[in-house]
Amino acid sequence: MDSEGSTMTKTVRRVVTGHDDDGKAIVLMDGVAENIKIRSGTGIGSTLLWMTDETPSDMTSNADAAERETAVPPPINGSIFRTVEFPPEKNAEGGLSNDEVRAQMGVERGGSEKPARHPGMHRTASIDYAVIMAGEIDMLMDDSEVHLVAGDVVVQMGTNHAWANRGDEPCQIAFILIGANPPWK
Repeated sequence: MDSEGSTMTKTVRRVVTGHDDDGKAIVLMDGVAENIKIRSGTGIGSTLLWMTDETPSDMTSNADAAERETAVPPPINGSIFRTVEFPPEKNAEGGLSNDEVRAQMGVERGGSEKPARHPGMHRTASIDYAVIMAGEIDMLMDDSEVHLVAGDVVVQMGTNHAWANRGDEPCQIAFILIGANPPWK
């Protein structure tokens, strides 16, 4: 729930495996992922499922790697696995500027210096794998856009973009972000 208690995002069951002291495979965690954040102004909800700080990753700890605060981008050599629920934009409080949205996300200004075509325009120094799990959404690029539906997959390589849910139902997307050297200077 957000700070005002007004918006909920769909919960996600998370199963995390590991090893016991004898090296036997076990389930470490099985339950609803609890690191849920709702952005004010947009109502966009995200659930952090797992995060790594380096590649190769250290898999010797049984600690919950999702128990932390983080921005949208992963560490330069790390990864983030999260789900994001985009409510219909017509239901959003609105009025946030691109600078305000990017500040909430902890991301850089994307592309050119011309005004952003959507308040959510941003880019991250990562390669992103996105799977549309439910609903529909439009991916806006600098000069084009693509309509996506449940089952579609996007591989995004540090490009300037925004997500616009112009429909009537929430859209849920699973994202895996892997830190990368940015294609911009």
